[in-house]
Amino acid sequence: KAALEAGETVAIPTETVYGLAADATNGEAVARIFAAKQRPSFNPLICHVTDLAMAEGFAAVDPLSRKLAEAFWPGALTLVLPLKPGHAIHPLVTAGLDTVAVRAPRGFGAELIGALGRPLAAPSANRSGRISPTSAAAVAASLGDAAPLTVDGGPTQVGVESTIVMVADGAVRLLRPGGVAAEDIEAVTGARLERA
Repeated sequence: KAALEAGETVAIPTETVYGLAADATNGEAVARIFAAKQRPSFNPLICHVTDLAMAEGFAAVDPLSRKLAEAFWPGALTLVLPLKPGHAIHPLVTAGLDTVAVRAPRGFGAELIGALGRPLAAPSANRSGRISPTSAAAVAASLGDAAPLTVDGGPTQVGVESTIVMVADGAVRLLRPGGVAAEDIEAVTGARLERA
């Protein structure tokens, strides 16, 4: 927590993969994520929150997205939501877009976000284009000194990235397949997922 408050990045375990986390409201901290991953800054990051209430502090949640969050959070589902005016999320996180990707992780990540009291930007803790890490050793192998602090939570449970969806015009669009099956999302919404 102290490292995050000081604007540092910390590699943390989540149930999906290890994430390279930084305070989502601190531009310098977020810039360190992009530098460590060698990731282009036009590629937005996922904001991790404790729960729906924290997400609603900066994002507008439509009824269908709320239904999905209630069904799958905490868990491996990321929702792309419109940003609220006056939000504190740094524009680097969203790559300047008017939407933000939001997920509520389980376990250590959730505890850390709760202790910090602010959302964490946390893409996978690897160099861009490499396989997402499912262990602390894999983080070290991919990022080396670019990840000075890694919390070793053992192997991740899901082992793949979160599923990313966006509700638009009453339809749910699948932006990235992942840890939550499309069929499970369709069972909650009662409608077929549109493929992006």
